[in-house]
Amino acid sequence: MVGRQAKTMGPGEQRRLLGAANRGRMPERDRVIVLLALRAGLRAREIANLTWGMVYDATGGIGTMIEVHDAIAKRGAGRRVPMHPKLRQALVALRRCQRPEHVEPDAVIVRSLRGDALRANSVVNWFVARCREAGLQGCSSHSGRRTFITRAARAAHRAGASLRDVQILAGHRDISTTQVYIDGDTAAQRRLVGLL
Repeated sequence: MVGRQAKTMGPGEQRRLLGAANRGRMPERDRVIVLLALRAGLRAREIANLTWGMVYDATGGIGTMIEVHDAIAKRGAGRRVPMHPKLRQALVALRRCQRPEHVEPDAVIVRSLRGDALRANSVVNWFVARCREAGLQGCSSHSGRRTFITRAARAAHRAGASLRDVQILAGHRDISTTQVYIDGDTAAQRRLVGLL
């Protein structure tokens, strides 16, 4: 991939970003924004356009899957992403503090202070500001997605999954795109060569 990639975030950096989100004027919403990137690998456009119906189960509660519809996904590559427990918990908390009309199935989840839907560019700008507040150099909205994909690839073997499963979660059409997102780990490479 030509150009500079977004930096992946380690556990400490993720905590700092969540800390910055918790200090904002809308902490419940801001925590959801961060977790949609870090724990579901969503793009800024997907975060901005995700509706409550895409996270509800058949009973109207917060489900265990995120249904990213083709209409909001890049190149129409919708997908189903299992819901991380921390993300589910954050969505439940956000839903509790919303007005009833803002939690209808067709209502967007992430709203501005005025109650309007955020645009993708606003989500990108939000990440820039929070990363700056957290002192995170080289991080952006795409850092959450890249962190999710890298962590998923590294943990795939423990779950009995493959790189193809990571590709599906990321919504990539080509596995070579997924591979570009995965950050290498020098220490792991040394350990691997030591085992040979």
